[in-house]
Amino acid sequence: MSETINPGDRFDVHLQRGGRTLTVPPGESILDILLDNGIDVAFSCSDGICGTCETKVIEGIPDHRDSFLSDEDKAENSKIMICCSRSKTPVLTLDI
Repeated sequence: MSETINPGDRFDVHLQRGGRTLTVPPGESILDILLDNGIDVAFSCSDGICGTCETKVIEGIPDHRDSFLSDEDKAENSKIMICCSRSKTPVLTLDI
């Protein structure tokens, strides 16, 4: 099992297709960091309720903070709403 981190800790997000790794500091979202680094991703509400930013998780455990995914979806840990959710593991690899 992967090492876990405390909620709110910084973590790295690895972009599988982009071949980059970015650090997400406390108080920022994955979406914030992607946009700050010029990475164009779909988003709309930024509150985790619309599903526009749903992204496939390749590796790692998301810290689901959205209201969109069902409990079953959250338990699978195969997708994440990047506008509000974070990571429970030091590295989260996404299909971006």
